[in-house]
Amino acid sequence: MIERKPVVLVTGASGFVGRHLIPMLAREGWSVRRAVRMADGLDGEFVIPSIGPETDWRTALADVDAVVHLAARVHHKREEHAADLYRTINSAGTLQLARSAARAGVRQFIFISTVLVHGRSNGDRAPFSEEDVLTPHGVYGISKAEAEAGLKVLASETDMKISTIRPPLVYGAGAKGNFALLTRAVNLGFPLPLAEINNQRAFVAVQNLSSFIVHRLAHPDPISNFETFLVADKEQISTPEFITRLARASGTRPRLFGMPPGLLRSFLTITGRQETCDSLLGSLELDISKAMATGWQPKVSLDEGLRLALAAQDA
Repeated sequence: MIERKPVVLVTGASGFVGRHLIPMLAREGWSVRRAVRMADGLDGEFVIPSIGPETDWRTALADVDAVVHLAARVHHKREEHAADLYRTINSAGTLQLARSAARAGVRQFIFISTVLVHGRSNGDRAPFSEEDVLTPHGVYGISKAEAEAGLKVLASETDMKISTIRPPLVYGAGAKGNFALLTRAVNLGFPLPLAEINNQRAFVAVQNLSSFIVHRLAHPDPISNFETFLVADKEQISTPEFITRLARASGTRPRLFGMPPGLLRSFLTITGRQETCDSLLGSLELDISKAMATGWQPKVSLDEGLRLALAAQDA
């Protein structure tokens, strides 16, 4: 008799993290179902055109043992006018999926949240930990915090094990956002006025985030139905050091020059780039001891993660 493989449904399967996570899940013995917006013609694919409070997940969830919910609304050109959209997808959509999973008998549910539920910077305070009171900034962070709160309630009402993971900036091959912008700037030799920035920031290689997800699926908490984890690389470094490491991985030299941080902050704030200002100049340190106490160790170093990201782009 052939033993049945456990089945995991991955939403956002065709996205950046999904493309790295799915092969790792398959190597660990999972049968992967892919929830996607548009068909790619691959095995185990379920087309879910939109995620919201009315989405019907019953067919996709049949005989599923675990769900990894990666799909989310992340960027919008005019964020201040998109609060309803973020809440529909990230909050109400997440809870609709989670409730449907619980009704279908799914045993584990992993939700990828964001470190932004803590805010964009911890300044001179201690590194953020899972026990901190949440202070989300922006509609994206708020929508993720609302989803977390709803999941915690659901976990108290069902037998489904729910894990929430809060990553910082995730980098790797295919990453978009700030990592893609920095990579382009470094490769083009663009001068960056960041040499005098003295901060500490957490980053996470997509291999490390994926490995924690796989580890958590293999080691659910035997007692608690709801747990939250901050996951990052072991090294937490300054913005100019990250750019220097990125340049080294790409075989170039960083073009960093000094500008007084106060002047740079004022310029970015005046020009409406507050989020960029916080991401480049502020500190964002994380205490990842809880994740490591589960027996997980980051799979790659920061330097190795950067090399893998850029090598894949050159291939």
